[in-house]
Amino acid sequence: MTIYPPARRGHPWRLPDRRVTTIMVLFLYTVFVGWPVSKRTVEPTSESAKSQTSIKGRGAISIKGRGASSNLAGRFEAQLIETVDDGWWQEEEIPRLKTHVTPERARSILTRNQSPDLPFSVSLNPYRGCEHGCVYCFARPSHAYLGLSPGWDFESRLYAKTNAPQLLSRELAKPGYQPLPIALGINTDAYQPCERELNITRQCLDILHQCRHPTGLITKSALIERDLDLMTDMARDNLLSVAITLTTLDHELSRKLEPRAASLQRRLKTIRRLTDAGIPVSVSIAPVIPFITEQEMEQVMAAAAEAGAVSANYIVLRLPWEVNPLFQDWLQTHFPDRAERVMNRIRDMRGGKDYDASFGSRMKGEGLWADLIRQRFQRTVRKLKLGDGRLRGLDTSLFRRPDTVAAADKTPGAGRGQMDFFG
Repeated sequence: MTIYPPARRGHPWRLPDRRVTTIMVLFLYTVFVGWPVSKRTVEPTSESAKSQTSIKGRGAISIKGRGASSNLAGRFEAQLIETVDDGWWQEEEIPRLKTHVTPERARSILTRNQSPDLPFSVSLNPYRGCEHGCVYCFARPSHAYLGLSPGWDFESRLYAKTNAPQLLSRELAKPGYQPLPIALGINTDAYQPCERELNITRQCLDILHQCRHPTGLITKSALIERDLDLMTDMARDNLLSVAITLTTLDHELSRKLEPRAASLQRRLKTIRRLTDAGIPVSVSIAPVIPFITEQEMEQVMAAAAEAGAVSANYIVLRLPWEVNPLFQDWLQTHFPDRAERVMNRIRDMRGGKDYDASFGSRMKGEGLWADLIRQRFQRTVRKLKLGDGRLRGLDTSLFRRPDTVAAADKTPGAGRGQMDFFG
């Protein structure tokens, strides 16, 4: 206790000034109660500051069956909540996340692009969000358009475009429609778990089958085998190709990277079953992550070729927008010993940045290390006699317009619309 000297002007003791009083109160409160602040609001001043804020203070949590380690705010949010370690740590119960699927009445269903990096110009996505929970998924930032988090929300709060088949049939029936191969399930997997009950992908594929429309599919799910009856008939007329995504042959690593996708062995069996049915299957090595999956690239390609894959392609890890802090959290959670090394190699392939979205390099990277990966891939392709895995050569001459067309949806307020390619 501090004893103050006698005050002048006749007072026996001088009371402490306001600053000293405040310090004493805060000290006593901290000792007997505990510091009360556990969260605070942060206004990021730039994209880089926003990214760093979300990385450092978010308190990453590994939840079984989920890929993301947090529910960070999207880039359109006005404020961020940052968790602060005040030293009064106590164990918190890990939340259990249930998957919720919300029906959505879309206004349009076909998305067109002119990207030179993509082997297709038309795509169809029956769902927003994806329960597979791949931490590296480039589509995660699309949930920010919905006011939701690209983290846990992306893999647990899904939207199903229930009128997708009706919209597709009306689009194909337009007098001026010119058929180009449609890539089905590009932004998020068209065969994720909720498709078992909703059958939206199946209905869309059935329409494409009836119209003899060229189609490409890409998935990590064995559920695609359900539609073998449609796909086999389309492949017979050169109307269909399928790509199966593989990342690693390490089961434990796969469960960390893509927790609710089919196991790697199950995907290899799917390649074999589709191949035996006469369907051309390509393997997509995506993403190639330095020091995590990159060293397995040749083994993954060999396993896919043995299972029957006829072509291959690869994509180097991409970290657009909110994927960057989510992935760095994942690294710190599961591979803290090599996190800095991984990010440094990624920057070596991205011109010194975490990500570069420039056409021509965003998929493969640039520089010495990107060239080495490219050379390894090309050498293995030649050794295994695989094609390049691009969606080409499908027949557009057999197209016929649908016999029946669904009526226009006049539900008030129907359709939030597919705002852009990443919707």
